[in-house]
Amino acid sequence: MMNKKKRIVIALGGNALGNNLEEQKIAVKTTAIAIVDLIEEGCDVVIAHGNGPQVGMIHSAMSSISSIPLYVSGAMSQTYIGLDLENALRDELLNRGIKDMPVATVMTQVVVDKEDKSFENPTKPIGRFMSLEEANLAKKEHGYDIVEDSGRGYRRVVPSPSPKKIVEIDSINALVERGQLVICCGGGGIPVIQEGNSLIGVDAVIDKDFVSCLLAKELDADFLIILTAVEKVAINFGKENEKWLSYLSIEEAKGYIEEGHFAPGSMLPKIEAALDFAGSKEGRAALITQLEKAKEGINGETGTRIHM
Repeated sequence: MMNKKKRIVIALGGNALGNNLEEQKIAVKTTAIAIVDLIEEGCDVVIAHGNGPQVGMIHSAMSSISSIPLYVSGAMSQTYIGLDLENALRDELLNRGIKDMPVATVMTQVVVDKEDKSFENPTKPIGRFMSLEEANLAKKEHGYDIVEDSGRGYRRVVPSPSPKKIVEIDSINALVERGQLVICCGGGGIPVIQEGNSLIGVDAVIDKDFVSCLLAKELDADFLIILTAVEKVAINFGKENEKWLSYLSIEEAKGYIEEGHFAPGSMLPKIEAALDFAGSKEGRAALITQLEKAKEGINGETGTRIHM
């Protein structure tokens, strides 16, 4: 057991949610067990999550009926994922006799800069793979940016701008301060730009690890836990001289980034988000590990911890 209560923001990856409705209902049960383990360890927990498979599925289904903006599909995915997560968490809490902890999902908008360079160079693939004929039609009818994806077909790509402000942060913080278990910033948040007093949705996908970092800083969290498919971070991954890392200083992590050890779109954004949070204030640390190892990681038994 930990001696001091910690406030933790958890960034759930896709492996914690499954790839479709049936898989998600099963996956969230395992996810709930790991999260409630942390609560029983004495942690205040706030949950952010990705939405890659879900937003693609929703957008494809809705677009077959009528054309809707991607940011609307993102909003739908927040509620769809939040529903299953809430119910699984509530069940697990009650099963363990924890009856005084409400669970709430907060629809979350995140402000981005309309001048962000990613709008000039969209790179984030979304949705299903298409044939060349389908890709050309999508480009002609909807104006989509299309790329060939690793020999597997063609996919739409959208901008991935940096998060600047979480619109609902005061509401999130108020719920957390009252002891509620909050799910928020789903899929990196609904991307919006600010025009005067108005918020305008844009077709983009914000990286959920970067938003989780911003959320953790805004909530003055002690830990940012970024969950992934591996127990620890490695350098020389997949090679004969592969080395798994338990602790990384900020300087060491920056050096490994410069040496090209972490794959863009995979481990690199996780390391960058962890670095940002760990370096933002004395006493903060980030942890990268598997969902099932989160409790052990917080207690220093496994995972990769990044600190000043």
